[in-house]
Amino acid sequence: MTDATLTKTIFINAAPERVWTYLVEPDKLARWFHESDKMLDAGQDYALLRENKDKPDPKMCWGRVLVSEPPHRLVYTFTHAFLGGHETEVAWQLEEAFGGAKLTLVHSGFEAFAGDVFDMLTSHDKGWDQHFTRLRVVAS
Repeated sequence: MTDATLTKTIFINAAPERVWTYLVEPDKLARWFHESDKMLDAGQDYALLRENKDKPDPKMCWGRVLVSEPPHRLVYTFTHAFLGGHETEVAWQLEEAFGGAKLTLVHSGFEAFAGDVFDMLTSHDKGWDQHFTRLRVVAS
């Protein structure tokens, strides 16, 4: 198998415009994922911060926002210490769905990881599931 891409779709009882704010605004990202050091805007580097900011390096995850098309599409590079700086790509697609929002995540780029690709896939798969459970609650 050469494709190492995670694709997940969830439905949220909120308008896409509301859900969008939880993808890009630092304080709202903190409620379900990790606080960002700034608004996620196209062309900007970002860092998602640890809950305990007293550590020498407060960055948990980081990358660069490649595309921001509110409230429908957001794409950014994504890495963290366990990826050893290997960049992956996270793409979000938001659509209206029967009075709510359909949110699709495509997290790609794991196949070139120098370590255990399957371990990285399963770890991120589980992590996204946990984060999505919180996102459904806070964004609805």
